[in-house]
Amino acid sequence: MKKIINTPHAPAPIGPYNQAVLSGNTLYTSGQIAIDPETGMLVLEDIKSETTQVMNNLKAVLKAANMTFNDVIKSSIFISNMDDFALINDVYGSYFDDANAPARETVQVARLPKNVNVEISMIAVK
Repeated sequence: MKKIINTPHAPAPIGPYNQAVLSGNTLYTSGQIAIDPETGMLVLEDIKSETTQVMNNLKAVLKAANMTFNDVIKSSIFISNMDDFALINDVYGSYFDDANAPARETVQVARLPKNVNVEISMIAVK
C-alpha cells in the first residue's frame, strides 16, 4: 500500500511529485533543495546554510511520516561542486550518529533545479 506524505513544514513540490511516499514501512523522500517553506525563497547565503536548510526540510518530511534521521538507511547527495564536499559533509554529518549513519553516495552533477548547489534524498525504514 502506498501513502503520500506531504507537510507544510517542507517546501511544496515544484513538479508532478510528492515530498515522500510511504510504502509499507519504507519511506522514499523526494530530493530536497534549500527552499525555506515559510517564505518560498531559496537559502543560498553559503553552502553550509544551504545544506542546513536541505536537512531541515528532510527532517520535516521524516517527521510527517513519524520518522527521524535514525530511521534513514540510505541517502543520495547531489552537488554542483565537489570542492564543497567537506562543508556539506560537516553539516550532513551533524544530523547523524556516526555509529548509526546510513549508506550514502555523493555525486557531482552539472546542474540542479533552480541552480542550487546541493540536493539530498533519503530512504528510511521504521
